[in-house]
Amino acid sequence: MSIRISSVAALLAGALCVLPANAQDKEDWPSSVTIGTGSQGGTYFGYGSGFGAMISEALGINAGAEITGGPVQNVTLVETGEHQLGFVTLGPADEARKGESPLMPGVPHENVRALFPMYQTPLQAAVLASSDIEGFADLKDGVRVGVGPAGGTSATYWTRFFENTDSGVVISNAGGADTAGQLKDGLIDAFVYAAGLPTGAYAQLAVENDVRFLSMDDETLAKMMEIVPAMQPFLIPADTYEDQPEGLQTVSLWNFAIAHKDMPESLAYEITKLAMENHERMVQNHAAAKETLPENVVKNTVIPFHPGAIRWFQENGYDFPGFNQ
Repeated sequence: MSIRISSVAALLAGALCVLPANAQDKEDWPSSVTIGTGSQGGTYFGYGSGFGAMISEALGINAGAEITGGPVQNVTLVETGEHQLGFVTLGPADEARKGESPLMPGVPHENVRALFPMYQTPLQAAVLASSDIEGFADLKDGVRVGVGPAGGTSATYWTRFFENTDSGVVISNAGGADTAGQLKDGLIDAFVYAAGLPTGAYAQLAVENDVRFLSMDDETLAKMMEIVPAMQPFLIPADTYEDQPEGLQTVSLWNFAIAHKDMPESLAYEITKLAMENHERMVQNHAAAKETLPENVVKNTVIPFHPGAIRWFQENGYDFPGFNQ
């Protein structure tokens, strides 16, 4: 009997956490919002689909996740107002703010505002176990490498890495799930990507095939951080995937949810509150959300925060002096 009562109490507590704003605060809210995510098989889409359902349930507006090319495209879609919400890694966001976006070169993205921290995106790489490729030094001279969808974090930075190292690899673009399928079918020799852990495309690939995951050597690590200063060292834990008994050294970038500066302050506040006060539900959406914690707000020193987000963090004792709207 006590178990049943506790369960009911827990459900009621959970419901209270996601109560929507008062009706008078919602008068200027849109009837729907679109969340720019990434490709199927990547973390953004799973994370965004679950969070969209949370917004729809708790806030009473229709929120849908849309498949996109990833952060480079998402930051521009939010900048132009085509999407109300989006997910970005801080590298592409920083470049877009400076007017260095490959989609809108020379146009500083000044309308984008951060809402809340999501998780870290590590760069990852895998080949079939039958391949002669043992490490990053073997990715050269005509080796066919799938780097993910054009415009995504993966394609942006892996392509930049291969160009800066004069590797001579042959690069192809496709979504995460499609690229994994190409590796399985022998259409490419290596699958390099960037997504939160565990990445669905890699997880499925490792279950269905004998796979070798590549760990960055010191030279590769240093070169990647030289090319992209926003990156930092990261260790993918052992057994994140099947066929991966040891940790993998790599680099990562932080992800943040973003909105247009004209989003109503009350809506930005409620969306931020929803993500920050419902950690267990966020982790149910995707395991990467274990890092979706308010204390990680300090990881962003690139994108100005939306006033609605600032209000929630300051009300809850999280301050970031010198960096606001």
